Amino acid sequence: MILLAVLFLCFISSYSASVKGHTTGLSLNNDRLYKLAYSTEVFLNRGKEKLKDTVGYRISSNVDVALLWRNPDGDDDQLIKITINDVNMENVNQQRGEKSIFKGKNTLKIMGKENLEALRRPVLLHLIHGKVKEFYSYQNEPVAIENLKRGLASLFQMQLSSGTTNEVDISGDCKVTYQAHRDKVTKIKALESCKISRSGFTTQNQVLGVSSKATSVTTYKIEDSFVIAVTAEEIHTFGLNFLPTVTGKIASKQKLELKTTEAGPRLMPGKQVAAIIKAVDSKYAAIPIVGQVFQSKCKGCPSLLERWQSTRKHLLPENLSKAEAVRSFLAFIQHLRTAKKEEILQILKSEDKEVLPQLVDAVTSAQTPDSLEAILDFLDFKSDSSIILQERFLYACGFASHPNEALLKALMSKFKGSFGSNDIRETVMIIIGALVRKLCQNEGCKRKAVVEAKKLILGGLEKPEKKEDTMMYLLALKNALLPEGIPLLLKYAEAGEGPVSHLATTTLQRYDVPFITDEVKKTLNRIYHQNRKVHEKTVRTAAAAIILNNNPSYMEVKNLLLSIGELPKEMSKYMLTVVHDIIRFEMPASKMVRRVLKEMVVHNYDRFSKSGSSSAYTGYIARDPYSASMYSLDILYSGSGILRRSNLNIFQYIGKAHLQASQVVIEAQGLEALIAATPDEGEENLDSYAGLSAILFDVQLRPVTFFNGYSDLMSKMLSVSGDPVSVVKGLILLIDHSQEIQLQSGLKANTEVQGGLAIDISGSMEFSLWYRESKTRVKNRVVAVVTGDITVDSSFVNVGLEISAETEAGLEFISTVQFSQYPFLVCMQMDKDGAPFRQLETKYERLSTGKGYVSQRRKEKLLAGSELPLHQENSEMCKVVFAPEPESTSNSWF
Repeated sequence: MILLAVLFLCFISSYSASVKGHTTGLSLNNDRLYKLAYSTEVFLNRGKEKLKDTVGYRISSNVDVALLWRNPDGDDDQLIKITINDVNMENVNQQRGEKSIFKGKNTLKIMGKENLEALRRPVLLHLIHGKVKEFYSYQNEPVAIENLKRGLASLFQMQLSSGTTNEVDISGDCKVTYQAHRDKVTKIKALESCKISRSGFTTQNQVLGVSSKATSVTTYKIEDSFVIAVTAEEIHTFGLNFLPTVTGKIASKQKLELKTTEAGPRLMPGKQVAAIIKAVDSKYAAIPIVGQVFQSKCKGCPSLLERWQSTRKHLLPENLSKAEAVRSFLAFIQHLRTAKKEEILQILKSEDKEVLPQLVDAVTSAQTPDSLEAILDFLDFKSDSSIILQERFLYACGFASHPNEALLKALMSKFKGSFGSNDIRETVMIIIGALVRKLCQNEGCKRKAVVEAKKLILGGLEKPEKKEDTMMYLLALKNALLPEGIPLLLKYAEAGEGPVSHLATTTLQRYDVPFITDEVKKTLNRIYHQNRKVHEKTVRTAAAAIILNNNPSYMEVKNLLLSIGELPKEMSKYMLTVVHDIIRFEMPASKMVRRVLKEMVVHNYDRFSKSGSSSAYTGYIARDPYSASMYSLDILYSGSGILRRSNLNIFQYIGKAHLQASQVVIEAQGLEALIAATPDEGEENLDSYAGLSAILFDVQLRPVTFFNGYSDLMSKMLSVSGDPVSVVKGLILLIDHSQEIQLQSGLKANTEVQGGLAIDISGSMEFSLWYRESKTRVKNRVVAVVTGDITVDSSFVNVGLEISAETEAGLEFISTVQFSQYPFLVCMQMDKDGAPFRQLETKYERLSTGKGYVSQRRKEKLLAGSELPLHQENSEMCKVVFAPEPESTSNSWF
């Protein structure tokens, strides 16, 4: 009983503190003037740096607050007047000394007369039950100044009791939680819940995305239902997911402290607040308390043409292998985003063919209505004279970081028109598929243009107007990955001709696990085991890969393993290495494979001792506890020793998110006649063909053909130069994040993260009858630059943090086959070039009058090159293929 009494007294004590004065919010005493000291500060850093390493500033002032009117029918309905005076500005970092941008400057010079006068003009705040009903200010004041006054006024909105509610303040309509205890109230604002109109976009794929976190805590110390001290802290952090060194932090603080009270204005009589406000000053107008958008004017900034003239030299073809080219590309995109259509079109029409492809990359990557209209007006798809420019435009659309419905509509419209090149027509459809997927990932699957595009792709597969269009629509579906397209893929995979069947099967490989149902796997099992018709081994191995990568059952694994030994020799060896790779790399199917291998009928010497040169191997390029870069290489040969398919994949994983950075597949068929060899079962009537297909950053590109048909093969062999065929070449905007943040202090912050590549992927296939040797090469050359930029702008002071990282890297895959004997000799090599890695950090503070402070730090290191490991058998074979020449023991010529 005593315990209950104590608890009851504690509750009453706490409750009485929360309702003191019979109000639910702050309450001012009649005829009193409250004099307070106010300061707001902001600083930027990388997240864990000391205060001396930050940039930022503090605005401090005195604040007078007085009660003008109280509703005679209720104490909780009040009109208060807030006046800022004695404004001062200084560095947050007091150690700046002589380098301080505020040194020798008074507030008038820093802010300007118009801004300072506007800041000193009072605002009125109508509070009901402690919540802002209306915010009154003079019209046509500078938006940046009004926002500072909104930030101060928002501190007066609070409640004295615990609970969760929604409030509208400078940050928008936000969910807030109050924790009240005696003379202290803590307000926690869920910034991620705030509804406020702000521009921004981000890359959808989490691997290339930016993670951010925001917190806001305000603490009130209460006495006699009014604040004697308020401290507010708001923190925003961000980091690039795959590169943790690109990070930043914005910290904003507000402090309000009661200094004294004195006699103030008498209460104005009346029942209607509108009449009171008119009596105070008829020029007052109700304006939103939510922060408003403003843009600082750029004085003396160069035009777009002048920007281009300084950028142009860096984008010449001979300079694209340098990091400066990518840096210039990213910077020019930012300028294009504020340009008008006419300005962009003027530059496009005045440029020559040498630099136009790079300019098309930049204009398309800007992704604004003006840039899209300009590039569509410039390109003529009915002409075959600008195929390179059309292709660069289309691939830039495919890699678009935040495509919109207008872009999809534009491509759909183009597809319905006429083309000067059928290759471009096919590429348009393939890229439409990529845009459909990206829009669906951004919850845009039900938009009219997306629905129309889906119908076009699926309709083209259900009833293709031309038989040769089937491959085009399958490639579009390989990008779109529509769940409703799976039945069509199964039909083409099982009943289609060789190339069509193979493309349909590899398209199914790209679907996530939930879509590969038991019904899908039944069809794939029929394909692999050839229950209904004979399939090429490229189709069968692709079907097996899908089964093994999507929760295979015990019987599915057992039947696959039992087939080893009954397959053609090289296919048996290939399947055997796939099983070993699953076990060695601990893939999801490894537990089930180990279970099945306990059966002696499956796991025996006869089955697991098959010889051959085909192989599959998975390894790490780099890894840490949070991320991993992986490669996989599988090569399938025909029984005669000629390459049938090589498949090189590079994946990036961060947590559960993944990105297929690249896939380069070289396929060949029908070449056995060249060496008088016998084709494998089911491949007797294949035409001679070799080609290359690539996926780059989850986007399937249009395949490239080396030769098609025996006559084409012979002409290429007689004129072969060994020069590689380009698969994709250009500048790509890969990472694109922009966020505008309304800080609760009234200041505006922006975060921008961009990542760009200058990329060149090429492939070649050399074939020598004289030396009875073939070589396959795939070269990946990449220059990558990432820039991160945080700015806080008050229109008269600007502070910023810029972080950039850059590297130049290369990866080459070489497969050498010597078929002068059997078993033929195969050596595979994967060489990773040494790569310089440079990082630059710049911090600055700048006044609108021109005075500034800049601090820079730079780091550089060389990442050593290496030959990536493959299986042991390959290493032994390479020693034989590249055996050192025996030294001659004679000095004679003969």
